[in-house]
Amino acid sequence: MPELFTFIGSIFGVSHHADPETYKLVVYTAHMLLSAVIAIVLAKVAMSNLQLVPKGTQNVMEAYIGGVLKMGTDVMGKENASRYLPLVATIGLFVGIANLIGVIPGFEAPTAFLEMPLTLALVVFVYYNFEGIRRQGVIKYFKHFLGPVWWLYWLMFPIEIVSHFSRLVSLSFRLFGNVKGDDMFLMVILMLAPWLLPMIPYALLTFMAFLQAFIFMMLTYVYLGGAVATEEH
Repeated sequence: MPELFTFIGSIFGVSHHADPETYKLVVYTAHMLLSAVIAIVLAKVAMSNLQLVPKGTQNVMEAYIGGVLKMGTDVMGKENASRYLPLVATIGLFVGIANLIGVIPGFEAPTAFLEMPLTLALVVFVYYNFEGIRRQGVIKYFKHFLGPVWWLYWLMFPIEIVSHFSRLVSLSFRLFGNVKGDDMFLMVILMLAPWLLPMIPYALLTFMAFLQAFIFMMLTYVYLGGAVATEEH
């Protein structure tokens, strides 16, 4: 496979083929920080001049927050959705921007490196278990791992434990695999037809970038909902 050009790699003089580990560290870190800075700047700009009738960046961000809140309301009710809105909306914005960066030639999506999706998955995993224990108590929270039939407790508990840890794989590898595949697809398209033809794949990959962020947010809400509402099961 030909060497992937990135502006960051060119600036720091690192090559994917010459030193893969250094390239990975520099390019991944730089693009991750760039995604975080863009997310912070968007939030600051949206809140810098709040108006009763929103327009511009404020209008876009309010529409985004409203959409995330509605998504959470459908999963876990408005009260709980509002409680966890800051976490889910921040993750969604960060992941969405990180995905979109990879669509721009000369940049590489940090979510195409397993380190970022896995870190986000660990954050969600630790946080929803913490919230479940905090709101339900240790005994009550882990009791729902046993299932409804007492004589199957010995079987259901390890199955549930494995199921919960598999969510780390589900969250991280789904995002990583899809974004990495999109990046490779785009690279092949640019090699074969570098001018007008890639416009259609660009539109598709942009949609996929938003879709993967949506799926990550939805799964985060689902896991949080299951953790804080165990008394209803």
